[in-house]
Amino acid sequence: MKRILVLLMACLAFMAPARAGALVDLNSATQAQLESVKGIGPAKARAIIGYRSKMGPFRSVDDLKKVTGFGPKSVSKMRSEVTVGSPRPAAAWTEARKNR
Repeated sequence: MKRILVLLMACLAFMAPARAGALVDLNSATQAQLESVKGIGPAKARAIIGYRSKMGPFRSVDDLKKVTGFGPKSVSKMRSEVTVGSPRPAAAWTEARKNR
């Protein structure tokens, strides 16, 4: 039993650094992934998803300030946990909106 407990603790110790380095992409993250960022709860996660659905992909992390509920201080605090991946080309985004 003691061996299993030690093995479990060792596995958890190795998993923590991997999660610490993972960035959440504002353009592709699910609500659950957004909520994993410190300072983003369910309402803010929905606001981010709603903003990118309506306005298109984020071009920089600073664009988060345009979302209701986020200001310079909150964006600054979470900057190390979020990123912005390559946004889809404008034509692809426009076409996706037409098909809804």
